[in-house]
Amino acid sequence: MNAMLTIPNWLMKRVQLTPNRLALHFNDEKISFNELYLRVTSTAERLYHGGIRKGDRVAVLLNNHVEMVVILHALQLIGSTAVLLNTRLQSEELLYQLQDSHSSFLISEEKLAEQWKPMIGNLQDYMIIENLPYMEKTSFPYVTEFDLQDICTMMYTSGTTGRPKGVLQTYGNHWSSAMGSVLNLGLQENDAWLTAVPLFHISGFSTLIRSALYGIPVILYEKFDERIINEALIEGKATIISVVSTMVQRMMNALGEQLYHPSFRCMLIGGGPVPLSLLETCKNKQIPVFQTYGLTETSSQIVTLAPEDSIRKLGSAGKPLFYSQIRIEKDGKISEPNQVGEIAVKGPNVTIGYYNREEANKKSFTSDGWFYTGDIGYLDEEGFLFVLDRRSDLIISGGENIYPSEIENVIGSHSKIKEVSVVGMNDSLWGQVPVAFYVVKDGENVSDQELEQFCRLHLANYKVPKKWMPIEELPKNASNKILRRVLKEQLED
Repeated sequence: MNAMLTIPNWLMKRVQLTPNRLALHFNDEKISFNELYLRVTSTAERLYHGGIRKGDRVAVLLNNHVEMVVILHALQLIGSTAVLLNTRLQSEELLYQLQDSHSSFLISEEKLAEQWKPMIGNLQDYMIIENLPYMEKTSFPYVTEFDLQDICTMMYTSGTTGRPKGVLQTYGNHWSSAMGSVLNLGLQENDAWLTAVPLFHISGFSTLIRSALYGIPVILYEKFDERIINEALIEGKATIISVVSTMVQRMMNALGEQLYHPSFRCMLIGGGPVPLSLLETCKNKQIPVFQTYGLTETSSQIVTLAPEDSIRKLGSAGKPLFYSQIRIEKDGKISEPNQVGEIAVKGPNVTIGYYNREEANKKSFTSDGWFYTGDIGYLDEEGFLFVLDRRSDLIISGGENIYPSEIENVIGSHSKIKEVSVVGMNDSLWGQVPVAFYVVKDGENVSDQELEQFCRLHLANYKVPKKWMPIEELPKNASNKILRRVLKEQLED
């Protein structure tokens, strides 16, 4: 095997280098890298004894907690591919992903029994973490080196626009993503990464890889609670956090006049376009915001706004990380600066493809490594990326292109609005017209007429929503992305 295509097992290497450093902090439990490794090897032996072997695809349906971290590292020690399942899915959706991924095993927990028990008859084998057998120490062939081309994980696309697809992520993808991130953000001795997003999502899982490679702890939370997270950042428990804009909005609403600890140095905001009004709020609160752009297919962020450009390029996702490339295409041609088109990316962090999706792979990937994201944006004259929307979310009204995020930025800046999402509705005259679903802040009242008048001050008439839909809560997936397709379905009912 070519040595240039392998790296040491990152957890084993980290234990050799800094065994006593803090690896994981969950609730009141603090675990060093050495302690983590001992638990990983013990669990790997139990999983191996249960029949899991190198090359198996193993579905993982677990909440954020220490055992999930242990299981994921244990599967890497065995050499199995972890198929990470969304705990918010219903049993029918989970069964689809289990069958589509051809998983040999399912690892879950009693707390999630309502989701997995209806599927038992369809499973080849399953394991419940509370019931993993204890045994005397047995030996098996540990994976001490990772082949960068081997599949580490499979994660399903969020399904915001259609049927989820299994994204194949190699060890090389995760390695390159972590290296690109640290070359951009730097590394400090006191760094600690707060993770309140699900570990089955690339944003959460990537922090575990960075922890092992960088030698820094993950401050893990089972679920997101803006008040608890704010308290941790005020007290200085973490220096970096990964969030999406809906999480930040809730954090800012709860933060009030308080400020985060001076050691807090990085709030990575991804998961889609971020309203300018929210970025400006963070700026006024002296919060170091790094807007990012990334996908499951790019193994987390692929574009990030560097600190020195965060103010003058407010609203941009930044420039591609080291190793990565980006371009904008329209009608098969590379766009000029400031011309809107589809975002295409390339780099060693980009997936090798979708599992068992030949047609989608032919459509989305070129022979020379470019991946067409389906997202719409532009590069300015300095090469900074501005993400506008998903191509599938584009509203074409009377021949005019309308980007929902532009309307959302305006409505979201209204003092009484908590959240908003804009979708297209079929119209016999114009083809499509924009419709706004909005959530009002607690204790506030606002009329559709007031919102319409507010929009007319900032938007062309054809961009002003033709229908207003007040809603108690916007539908979101497990990574807190708004599910526009669910909103579109509500319009069709």
